[in-house]
Amino acid sequence: MKNLQLTTAMPLAFQHVFAMFGATVLVPFITGLNPSVALFTAGLGTLIFHLVTKGQVPVFLGSSFAFIAGILAVKEMFGLPYATGSIIAVGVVYIIMAGIVALVGVNRVKQFFPPIVTGPIIIIIGLILSPVAIDMASTHWIVALITMFAVILTGMLAKGFLKLIPLLVGIGVGYLASIYYNLVDFTPIIEASLFATPDFMAPKFSADALKIIVPIALVTMIEHIGDITTNGAVVGKDFFRKPGLHRTLLGDGLATIVGGAAGGPANTTYGENTGVLALTKNYSPTIIRIAAVIAICFSFIGKLGAFIMTIPEPVMGGISFILFGMIASVGIKTLVDAAPDLSNLRNSSVVFVILIIGIASLQGEGNIVVVPLTEFATLEGLSLAAITGVLLNAVYEFILPNRETEPEPSNT
Repeated sequence: MKNLQLTTAMPLAFQHVFAMFGATVLVPFITGLNPSVALFTAGLGTLIFHLVTKGQVPVFLGSSFAFIAGILAVKEMFGLPYATGSIIAVGVVYIIMAGIVALVGVNRVKQFFPPIVTGPIIIIIGLILSPVAIDMASTHWIVALITMFAVILTGMLAKGFLKLIPLLVGIGVGYLASIYYNLVDFTPIIEASLFATPDFMAPKFSADALKIIVPIALVTMIEHIGDITTNGAVVGKDFFRKPGLHRTLLGDGLATIVGGAAGGPANTTYGENTGVLALTKNYSPTIIRIAAVIAICFSFIGKLGAFIMTIPEPVMGGISFILFGMIASVGIKTLVDAAPDLSNLRNSSVVFVILIIGIASLQGEGNIVVVPLTEFATLEGLSLAAITGVLLNAVYEFILPNRETEPEPSNT
């Protein structure tokens, strides 16, 4: 963004910080890692990603949920330092895969991701996150709805600068409503230190720990491809080609290595921040980098981080409703713009297989299809839906090349 003014950039960047904050600190809270370290490595990892991708991809990286089960298992068996050591190995796997993609060429990779594959995958990325929004919003629906409508009305009716920051307006209005309903606990702000150094932890390595965590990289690489596809669809650019999928994988891998080396969780591209892009229509990677610097600062400033943690769940639930819905809308737009012939079973079967497998994961444990990779790594939900759709389309391309536009035989 040329001539970007700091007074304009800071509010835009704070929207991205608010979007990623809850999920990024939740992973360390669940696993026992340090939340301040997670914030630091998310910010630093994002800056590394932008350096590797030549500053072209407006992506924010935060703590990955995919590794929670593996981290908890390694923590119980060997200790947390061995989990973070294994996370470094995951980053190395990403780098190796980036090298393979660079050798094979993006064209061969991209042919596996036509719109009938990427459209439904993007839809599922939005829908599969929807239970999170429901759970948070359901703690106080009135506040959640106030927050949602504040965002929507600001985006629809506001003029000038306010139109660029609907999320900040929504969070502010929702926070005031939460104070009215006595939902805000100011204790964390009062008790937090003004400045505090993150509790960094040196990694350790064990072959047995590696066996538990490293296979999860297969799942997260599939998610990475889906997220980069979604981000490109929102921005209107093909990031597979420029700066290249190999660069985004490399950036993600290096960010994950940094996360593990500092004692934090693995990093991954965040759909929440892509939702912010879709809502605000501001795609400047500079804004994301400013948000990354803010996240790093928050890791050292206890009271600022504590303030964000006092934002009640229904406020973030209302915000998440909109962000995740925007992502699903981008997937629908991808299909509509490509206009595939969905009366042809060849095309429609790829679409509905992805949607059915992905949506089935919303039904809860016991009702979803799970493909085990190891005891702690499985293919399910988005990952299983994506890889099934990719493979099904690849089989069709091999058996029935270029026949998807041919008319069906008449019954008359």
